[in-house]
Amino acid sequence: MSALTLLGALSAGAFIGAVLGFIGAGGAMLSVPILIYLFNFTPHHASTAALPIVFAAAAAGSISKFKSKDVLIKEATAIWALGLVTNIGGAVISHHLSDTTILTGFALVLFLAGGSMLIKPIADNPEKKMSPAILLLVSLVIGSMTGIFGIGGGFLAIPVLVLFFHTPQNKAAGTSLVIIALNCFTAFIARFSTWHEISWGIPLAIALSAILVARFASRASSRVSQSTLRKAFAFLLFGIALFTIFHAHG
Repeated sequence: MSALTLLGALSAGAFIGAVLGFIGAGGAMLSVPILIYLFNFTPHHASTAALPIVFAAAAAGSISKFKSKDVLIKEATAIWALGLVTNIGGAVISHHLSDTTILTGFALVLFLAGGSMLIKPIADNPEKKMSPAILLLVSLVIGSMTGIFGIGGGFLAIPVLVLFFHTPQNKAAGTSLVIIALNCFTAFIARFSTWHEISWGIPLAIALSAILVARFASRASSRVSQSTLRKAFAFLLFGIALFTIFHAHG
């Protein structure tokens, strides 16, 4: 690996870690296109290599959230456990999808994620627990997205918790990080047959940088305007989605 490539990987990891730490979502939505467009990974390999990067960064970012008691542990583990079937099933299905299908589906998910970031939370409502039906539905959808596209699903978990169950933003972000870590680890194990096809030097450099920055960003997230960050990230996702669509069908 050249010095320039290493610098690029470390810079990319810092960006991914900052997004995960400050927002609590979005790591894989950046990792996959970064690996594809900056480091020439195929969509299949990028969606696999992104999983340990995002797992490591999300796990590192969740440490401070556990310390500040900003994690709904039961909800996070339930969403992961209930989504195991679609997570593992999606990982198996992904092997049979074309690059164009993966890129198109990924772009659509980015549009959905960007829209979710622009929804304004309802303030001053008491926090409440998720109903079993909603919990199951969210779990299955998040699991399928992780398995197929290598996306942790935090962009869905956060608005569901904040908008419909009035969970405080910091607690929703902390819970999201745990969900992302568990889901990404599971999907990565399910894709074991692809591991030997990937050169792991670049993903490892990205992961190390992401871990360091995610821990710092997670601690500092309560002092930063979440509304401004989410809006900026939403428009970034829209831009990446448009570029991905053009690349897939251009």
